[in-house]
Amino acid sequence: MKQKINTVIIENVYPEIYDGRYAVKRTVGTFLNVKADILSHGYDVLKALCKYRKQGQKRWQHVSMKLVDNDRWEASFLLKENTMYEYTFFAWRDPYLTWAQDLNKKYNADQDIKSELLEGKRLIINTLPKANKKDTIFLKKVLKVINLEVSSSNITDNLKTGSNISQQNKKNNPANDFIKTIIGEELKQIMNRYSDRSDCGEYDRILKVFAGRREVEFSSWYEMWHRSQGKEQGKSANFNDMIDRLPEIHNMGFNVIYLPPIHPVGITNRKGPNNSLICPPGSPGSVFAIGNTEQGGHTAINPELGTTEEFRHFLRECHKLDMEVALDLALQTSPDHPWVKEHPEWFYKRPDGTIKFAENPPKKYEDIYPLNFNTENKEALYKEILKVVRFWMNNGVRIFRVDNPHTKPVFFWKWLIEEIHRTDPDVIFLAEAFTRPKIMKILAKAGFDQSYTYFTWRNYKQEFEDYLIELTQSETAEFMIGNFFTNTPDILPKVLQNAPPSAFKMRAVLASTLNSVWGIYNGFELCEGTPIPGTEEYLNSEKYQYKVWDWDRPGNIKEFIRKLNQIRMKNTALQLYRNLHFYKAENDNILLYGKHTEDLNNIILVVVNLDPHNKHDSFISVPIKRFLIKPDEPYYATDLLTDQKFKWVGEKNYISLDPAKEPAHIFHIHR
Repeated sequence: MKQKINTVIIENVYPEIYDGRYAVKRTVGTFLNVKADILSHGYDVLKALCKYRKQGQKRWQHVSMKLVDNDRWEASFLLKENTMYEYTFFAWRDPYLTWAQDLNKKYNADQDIKSELLEGKRLIINTLPKANKKDTIFLKKVLKVINLEVSSSNITDNLKTGSNISQQNKKNNPANDFIKTIIGEELKQIMNRYSDRSDCGEYDRILKVFAGRREVEFSSWYEMWHRSQGKEQGKSANFNDMIDRLPEIHNMGFNVIYLPPIHPVGITNRKGPNNSLICPPGSPGSVFAIGNTEQGGHTAINPELGTTEEFRHFLRECHKLDMEVALDLALQTSPDHPWVKEHPEWFYKRPDGTIKFAENPPKKYEDIYPLNFNTENKEALYKEILKVVRFWMNNGVRIFRVDNPHTKPVFFWKWLIEEIHRTDPDVIFLAEAFTRPKIMKILAKAGFDQSYTYFTWRNYKQEFEDYLIELTQSETAEFMIGNFFTNTPDILPKVLQNAPPSAFKMRAVLASTLNSVWGIYNGFELCEGTPIPGTEEYLNSEKYQYKVWDWDRPGNIKEFIRKLNQIRMKNTALQLYRNLHFYKAENDNILLYGKHTEDLNNIILVVVNLDPHNKHDSFISVPIKRFLIKPDEPYYATDLLTDQKFKWVGEKNYISLDPAKEPAHIFHIHR
């Protein structure tokens, strides 16, 4: 059997993640733009297609690729459905277009083209058996014209040499009309339909792109802890109590309610307030120490919250307000979890036969047992976890925030997420992986739709620019979508510790406008920033105890957050992930960046004072050339936070930001 030889080379394809092992990420309703170097020997005209289909289908759809320059070709296709797509490339040396190109060149050079006409005749004759009735009629008409012209000594003589046809009267010469006929658009389209594509090349890989639903790329998360939603000291809220707060959270503009583990909590080695080893009576312990003998494990609900039916009622009330519920998927157990007794082989054993508790030296978690994902009985463990996920899916959950996924094997996550997405591609997985950069990226490649990021620890201008360019403009953006949480139960960043409201406002602006996906942990809206001294931990966190908050206490920024989310909802540019651009501000305390739609119908420019304690001003450079604004053309910058309107001319403009008033401008740029 002869080996097929590619006479057309296809290489340097983009996007392609790790030789096609992992899928590119996009969202439904967007286009995937693809590029490839496509080249061949000689001067033949090339044609190229990007072929695509939904995974599992046999038939390919295709879109023509366009030559940009330097053998670089581009195309795009619409991702219409929430599913996995496949795509690849095919290109060929087109005999008709090559013939038409050479014929035209020779004619314009006043050279003899009789031989070329005969070659064209042969191409058309070879095409006739493949053509439909209508096209056959036209092709025979063209053949007749060619035969007539070839046999006509008068026209043939005119085509032999330029001595009989001056450049001035060439347009009026009958030979010119003839050339237009045989290389005209109608014949070109017909020949393209039946083109001989045997002299070709095809890409040796089938690539994938997963089209997630819109909420993957645009959403606003509110982390709601039941232990701080109650009104009675020393007592948790239940689902019905939490329903009472939903209108307020909805009014702030959030569309995802994230719940930490709602399961029963273990008794053995239960932690006390502030992670103390001493647990006073009545202390609820850590919600991440999941399961106990009496109340169940990962498919059970802590009785202080309510029943499964009451949970479903909570979900329905969220849905009435166009909010979804994200549930924590924490794959570990307390020492009292039913799995410990039923499947001791799923856990790590010490030499003395006892089960190891979790550690991240010097930290110890005596109340938690990690699962051993390399157990010999891993198939049963994996199936049990899949069963847990589907249990909550069947109860209405379509978003999972996964706790510490970097402590479990990547191949496990790839298997689990593929299993879920095969039947339910609308399910979203968020990776809570504050770990090494390459581990975060491999988890995204393995299938996680969103990921926590290092945003929480970025404070300075150059840090923001470098990190955000990496996240949104490099190859990372092809497979990883960051979720910018301003704070978490585990992270009270230094900039927010005992800080004024201006610091919280500044971080909220950054999280919600640098990125299209952002979130806060409850208490942020109250500007809560009391740490355990010397740490990034909250003092008296509800991770280990009950709390009662006054959600209307003075100094809150609920209205500011509502305004931010309202601005996001009204401006399409802020709903996109990969359209961030940084611009020049002369003061290093001032960060200037913007987002705009491709058609420039929505242009947003954001100016942030990164110093929450002091006033700063600066000249900023507005990219008017990018916005197609002329140097002498007036335009307007309307601050969407304050409704102030500024009339500007030219690129260079002056701004001043006093954090005691507002730490940022969010400008809508318009004429």
